[in-house]
Amino acid sequence: QVQLVESGGGLVQSGGSLTLSCVASGNIRSIYVMSWHRQAPGQQREVIATMTNGGSTHYRDSVKGRFIISRDNAQNTAWLQMNELRPNDTAVYYCNAQMATHQALWEDYWGQGTQVTVSS
Repeated sequence: QVQLVESGGGLVQSGGSLTLSCVASGNIRSIYVMSWHRQAPGQQREVIATMTNGGSTHYRDSVKGRFIISRDNAQNTAWLQMNELRPNDTAVYYCNAQMATHQALWEDYWGQGTQVTVSS
């Protein structure tokens, strides 16, 4: 059993910053990729930032230069530092981890989501 728990969401004014955290725990051998996704009301979930266990990162164009993904492989933890937040960043933010467990070479897990609301 694996759990991903996100925290750090909240209400912030436009131009402000928030940092989200995601902690994975349970029957984990190695996490290949940790990523952050978001889903705004009435829209599809979209990936916004990914980071491999080797440190390679990829960002959605709309957040490049404003958001920074980081992770601690030993702690199975990822963060998303969000700067210069805009009202259209308002969404539920989800953490995802692709990993090897003691049962399988590849499994995919999601956190429960954390709400980020940016006021204008």
